Amino acid sequence: MFAAYAARIDPNQPLNGLELGDRPEPVTPPGWTTVNVKAASLNHHDLWSLRGVGLGEETLPMILGCDAAGVDADGNEVVLHSVVGQTGHGVDAREKPSILTEKYQGTFAERVAVPQWNVLPKPKELSFEDAACLPTAWLTAYRMLFTRAGVRPGDSVLVQGAGGGVATAAIVLGAAAGLRIFATSRDEGKRRRALELGAEGVFESGARLPQRVDAVLETVGAATWSHSIKSLKPGGTLVISGATSGPNPPATELNRVFFLELRVLGSTMGSKEELAGLLNFCAAKGLRPVIDSTLPLDRAREGFEKMAGGDLFGKIVLTL
Repeated sequence: MFAAYAARIDPNQPLNGLELGDRPEPVTPPGWTTVNVKAASLNHHDLWSLRGVGLGEETLPMILGCDAAGVDADGNEVVLHSVVGQTGHGVDAREKPSILTEKYQGTFAERVAVPQWNVLPKPKELSFEDAACLPTAWLTAYRMLFTRAGVRPGDSVLVQGAGGGVATAAIVLGAAAGLRIFATSRDEGKRRRALELGAEGVFESGARLPQRVDAVLETVGAATWSHSIKSLKPGGTLVISGATSGPNPPATELNRVFFLELRVLGSTMGSKEELAGLLNFCAAKGLRPVIDSTLPLDRAREGFEKMAGGDLFGKIVLTL
């Protein structure tokens, strides 16, 4: 079957390891099922995999892709939860949870095998392309907002780095839930798009906000860390799920953290139950993921190049 996969690891030039071509059909152990992929979406996780983060040479070649929507063996339209082993379903209960492409082959292929437990019904209101955007970036944003930050309607939230998949999802979800969303970006066009998606105010990266906020969602890392801490109200919460600009900020602002009793929380992906909630939320509220571009799988390299260059707003979707 045709697939986009990591053939080599290259920390400096990750796209050197990306290959497109034929791979073996998936194997389905007991308790697993095979899904015919209709659409899959790119995540920064796929670029990090090509750099060797979470992916070792011993597991190559590895089909990339965490997210997908498709049709199962019984003809049902489904969405995949991409964390395998979260509660032991389909694998040894002692196995450490992993995201597809870390240990098990991913979704950038005609077919993918996953534990039956990882398959959820696709709401009829969502297209395959829409649904394929949700299980990683949108689920991460959903968990950051509603589980980790615990914000309520009327609360204020700063989203750093408008344009990325998680940040874009947070703006849309937060606005739909009645939150006051502020967003930053270095790019004027991305700031305009954030306003169109429901942000109350947009600012250049590092700019002083008109007010301090109840929570900050951080995926940028070192470049925005100090601004994130300084933007919080006393007792506010910073939730971090990524560090695309680097994991080591020059100043950690520890004095502010303890004087203002700030909370700094990590967040990774989300549970199957949270994904079900996200799917229902999008269906009920008429929310649709922001899709930057849609490409056939055989043009996956173009999508990887666009994501690596940062020239996108929303998700890149690969279709079959």
